[in-house]
Amino acid sequence: MALPPPDPQFVLRGTSAAVHTLHFSCGSPEPDIPLLFSGSENGFIHVWNLKTHRVDTALDGHGRKSVYCVKTMGGKDRLLSQGRDQRICLWDLAEGRTSVTDSVFTEHVGFCRCSLLKVAQGRWLMAMAARSMEEVQILELPSKTSVCTLKPEVGAKLGMPMCLKLWQLNCGSQPVLLAGYEDGSVVLWNVSMGKVLSQLICHQEPVMSLDFDSERAKGISGSSEKVLSIWSLNEQQNLQVYKTHELVNAGISDITIRPDKKILATAGWDHRIRIFGWKKLKPLAVLDYHTATVHCVSFSDHSNPQERLLAAGSKDQRISVWSIYAQT
Repeated sequence: MALPPPDPQFVLRGTSAAVHTLHFSCGSPEPDIPLLFSGSENGFIHVWNLKTHRVDTALDGHGRKSVYCVKTMGGKDRLLSQGRDQRICLWDLAEGRTSVTDSVFTEHVGFCRCSLLKVAQGRWLMAMAARSMEEVQILELPSKTSVCTLKPEVGAKLGMPMCLKLWQLNCGSQPVLLAGYEDGSVVLWNVSMGKVLSQLICHQEPVMSLDFDSERAKGISGSSEKVLSIWSLNEQQNLQVYKTHELVNAGISDITIRPDKKILATAGWDHRIRIFGWKKLKPLAVLDYHTATVHCVSFSDHSNPQERLLAAGSKDQRISVWSIYAQT
């Protein structure tokens, strides 16, 4: 008989708005305090202390417009956030500062989260949906130099980019971008040449979220439908559907593979978080706590596997934090 699903280890309350994005920073050795960053619909970024389960700092830089992406850039003092005010902000949080040091105006009106890739010490590539409907722009940070603009061929009719994932096989290799589009396609782009390497229609509806495991050359995507699509990338850089998995209820807001590549989590419109084994997509657990759509899921980057956590943010204004190490 299957074990009953666990309860959250703890719940964080106090965002006063729907939670749209989460990002852990727990990898530093003691005495550094493990942190969780959350972005909310009311424009605030909350920095949660995971020892006290309270907010250490509330950052306000997006003019009270919804924040739907937060990421740290090489340590917890440098933060990037993206909001519905069409701005991506860079923050300096060292020594208690709460200041925006720079920002990029995206002119994009959708909900497509930007993607970051560290290419050298202190240097990053950032992919973001551009002003023109179908385009993706690649910038270098912190210089904000434009690297290229990825434009689909005339007549491709992909629609807006919905989700992005920049990656490279190893430090010396060329960066590539996986982009999920409104027409249900996942497209692999060669960033340095600005050209499409492969395109695969994975869904009938817009691709809401995707993640990719570069070691196994295998990815997963979800949409508003009742299906998860698992696809692989062969040595000729062609995307192929590997398998699909039928869900009980429709609608996936977010998908993330745990850094150790053993399990993955999905955020559901049905208020539930689902855990799967990544190797065979075996359903492992349904975490049922929230009373509204779950918008985002994130795994912690603790160096000790037994400390690793999963956090989920919901429209119900709560963040549930789970310890699922024992169950896997």
